[in-house]
Amino acid sequence: MSANLLKDSNFIIMNETQDIEKKSIRVVTGDTANWIELAKDCVCFANARGGTIFIGIENNEKLPPASQTINAQLPEKIKKRISELTTNVGTHPELRTAPNGGEYIELNIFQSVSTIASTTDGRYYVRVSDTCVPLPPEELLRLVTDKPAFIWETKLVRNIKKAEADPTKLQQFVDDIRSSDRVSDFVKQKTPNELLEYYLMSEGEFLTNLGVLWVGKRTDRAKLLYAPVIQFIKYDENDNKVNKIVWDDFSLNPKELIEAVWTQIPDWKEGIELADGIFRKFILNYEEDVIRELIANALVHRPYTTRGDIFINLFPDRLEVHNPGRFPIGVTPENILHKTVKRNEHLAKIFYDLKLMEREGTGFDKMYEILLSNGKQAPIPTEGEDRVTITIKRRILKSEVVKLVSRANEEFQLRQREIICLGLIAQHTTLSATEFSKVLNLPQPNAIRDWLGRLPELQLIKTKGKTKGVEYFVNPDFLRKANFKGRTSLKKIENHRLRELILQDLKDYNISTLDEIHERIGKEIKYSTIRKQINLLVAETKIFPSGGRKFRKYFLSASLVK
Repeated sequence: MSANLLKDSNFIIMNETQDIEKKSIRVVTGDTANWIELAKDCVCFANARGGTIFIGIENNEKLPPASQTINAQLPEKIKKRISELTTNVGTHPELRTAPNGGEYIELNIFQSVSTIASTTDGRYYVRVSDTCVPLPPEELLRLVTDKPAFIWETKLVRNIKKAEADPTKLQQFVDDIRSSDRVSDFVKQKTPNELLEYYLMSEGEFLTNLGVLWVGKRTDRAKLLYAPVIQFIKYDENDNKVNKIVWDDFSLNPKELIEAVWTQIPDWKEGIELADGIFRKFILNYEEDVIRELIANALVHRPYTTRGDIFINLFPDRLEVHNPGRFPIGVTPENILHKTVKRNEHLAKIFYDLKLMEREGTGFDKMYEILLSNGKQAPIPTEGEDRVTITIKRRILKSEVVKLVSRANEEFQLRQREIICLGLIAQHTTLSATEFSKVLNLPQPNAIRDWLGRLPELQLIKTKGKTKGVEYFVNPDFLRKANFKGRTSLKKIENHRLRELILQDLKDYNISTLDEIHERIGKEIKYSTIRKQINLLVAETKIFPSGGRKFRKYFLSASLVK
């Protein structure tokens, strides 16, 4: 792996990733040696796809200290200690010298292909993105299921020779690679056979499963376990099937399947027109980039060792894409926007190089951007016992948001996350920090600031309140400038005006419970906010409580009753 970490003639260790970790030399030397921690990390890599730990390079550094020297016996000691502390973990440590003269150890951990790695005290871990996470007992079965999927792409099953590939599909693949602006000139200059080897579609004279899937003949693709089958089913208002299209003859490779799904289903061309001044904007019910990204994700992230078809179910109000298998370990419906876990990494690379999908881990960001900028609800991921479902709602929640986001993007060339945040806040009128974190599953308070980007600086988004009580809303000046016709909401009502509203409500309706006041004033105002202002009015003796805590009612001070 170290050869891949050299950049021109300059030695550079990459940041920590799914496959790379950096450790201080202190983890294996002196009184601070932490062999248990190192063993745990080795188990993590072994249960994923293997990886490399660079020992002797600090987390925030690219090189070891120039004066650092390492005992030549230390690599052998590391190998021995890891074997004593782990089960089913294979390692190969080597002593290396960086260009600055500093020494470090490159510890390669091999993937545990057919067994589950663990520490000798019976603990299981797996590498997810750039972190090591423990595996609870209920997740072990999922790891056992995913293990064969890790190596499916590069396996040779039926010894199909490269010469037996479909010549049309092979030539199309070569042409696509050579015309892609995501592929380097060095790769484009390779011969067809060299390209097959480069993308792990072949090994020696034979096609791998990945090669058969992409450039194999129909009869060979049909014999794969399990080549993808896609079913499109359309339902009416009574859930009756009114149309069905099935791609199950195995004549199409993944790229051709995506194209067939988009071009052969007439429903994708339907949409509505929205007025935009003297112009009209046509918005598809289901945008092309969203459909293509959904199918690409389904093909790339499904386990090819599990039986099951991909279902595209179209209802009058929504689209559902069902994919066999569950999320990879570490990914949940809540964190899908932030976690990157590759199940079929070589297939994913082909998809990316051919521009069939966004960069790994950004597909959902793209869908969020498109849907929210068109005034629609964000995609809804759910996980069942044997499949994952992504739901896209058809309805435009607020047509005014489309014009608002478009105007802001034209004026300020917003980044993807900024578009997502502006669309979310505009849809909700006001969004609290807690709600913001919940919708986007942001793990840290400062993550909101990172996602908002330049929106506050550009005066597109304003805030009120402090710490956890902070609330975000679109700048009223920009709303007026964009001629935004959204519904007026009491969410942003100032506290002194809210107190006056409470007093007026009690004048009109006399003795009332807090729930009754909340119902009449407006449900969009938080219950806790109204309760806080009522308590302040009680403290100011403008209103008085009566009854016990459970059935407490409030009435005006006699001096305010006219």
